[in-house]
Amino acid sequence: MSLDHTDPSAAAPLVPLHCLRAAEAGPPTLTELMTGTPVWWVRRHADVRQVLTDPRLNRVDLFAPDAPAITAYPNILDDPDTILNIDGADHQRLRRTVQRAFTPRAIERWRPWVASVVDDLVDSLAGAEQPVELVAAFTRPLPVVVISRLMGLDGLDLKRLSHWSDHALSASAYTPQAVQEAMLDFGMFGAQLMAERRRNPGEDLVSSLVKAADEDGEVTELQIIKLIIGLVVAGHETTMTTLGNGLVFLLTEARQAWQELAGDEQRAATVAEQLLRSVPLGDSTVSPGLLRRAVADVEIGGVLIPAGAVVAADSFAANHDPEVYPGDWRQGLLAPPSTPHLTFGAGPHHCLGAWLARMELELALHRLARRLPELRLAVPVEDIDWRRGLVTRSPQTLPVTW
Repeated sequence: MSLDHTDPSAAAPLVPLHCLRAAEAGPPTLTELMTGTPVWWVRRHADVRQVLTDPRLNRVDLFAPDAPAITAYPNILDDPDTILNIDGADHQRLRRTVQRAFTPRAIERWRPWVASVVDDLVDSLAGAEQPVELVAAFTRPLPVVVISRLMGLDGLDLKRLSHWSDHALSASAYTPQAVQEAMLDFGMFGAQLMAERRRNPGEDLVSSLVKAADEDGEVTELQIIKLIIGLVVAGHETTMTTLGNGLVFLLTEARQAWQELAGDEQRAATVAEQLLRSVPLGDSTVSPGLLRRAVADVEIGGVLIPAGAVVAADSFAANHDPEVYPGDWRQGLLAPPSTPHLTFGAGPHHCLGAWLARMELELALHRLARRLPELRLAVPVEDIDWRRGLVTRSPQTLPVTW
């Protein structure tokens, strides 16, 4: 069996991501990556959770000297020096430098300020000449402003950030050389920022992680730099992508739910959680899932996976496993998921920014629907311009009116 490896940068018409069907749940199946490397494709919820939490399956061995090729396109997700690809004690040490800033309690203290950012953007949107381009006016600036304030990056050039982020998450949109050059430039930015905050520390996240790393004494300069640039990308990309794709669905097929969002923040929080669970961040053309490598023989879903094998945890399929989530998710938008979903991963590599993304989505959906209940797309769905050739996919532009 093999997956569809269609080039995601191709100009073929694309359907909205909420229209994509998850793979059928079943036992692990042997398929292959775009590089031709064999991979065990895992799709059931329990099996995917095991892959993400079992210490016999890790990230670091994907980059061992004997590891097979796992990607045809270099990007930040496959950089062996990032927190994503470090395991064990080294990973925990690096994670400790930053995780206190992302606990639910810490994030909740930001709610009033994030709500004010949302309100300011909605005010500007409501007063603008129609149609309004929603990505430039709302879905991109919201998470960028929030992560910029958290990291003390107010005034960061948005075009420069977009250039770095798109190259960091490139799947086929840019040549390997272009990605390498952009990441070198991005890394220089991170190094300069680290040095500046070491000289003049403040109350921002970068200052606190530099201080924590220096006190630890075992976190390397390179790891700090990679952590800084990784947080810049991850701090806005997932939220922007989910919000844009969610609005495509809510403003077309789910008009009734859109009206309900204006009621209260808790209702919006439920819808945000269902969107996070049900709408993927991108197409499955780049990789069949989150990759791990077995460091010992391990049984998953009744199938013995041999040591050294590459495993792909398909969280999109797991989030639609009918044994865990029966029924059509579109009909249950206003009911919380019965079981925690795996969009943010699980285990040691569970996404640090999960609670921040949730809060931003909740406030954005609630306050936008409350202020503009008649908001609708100004173009047919088939005319949406999509970001192509990246690991994630969301609208490049989204004209709206009301």
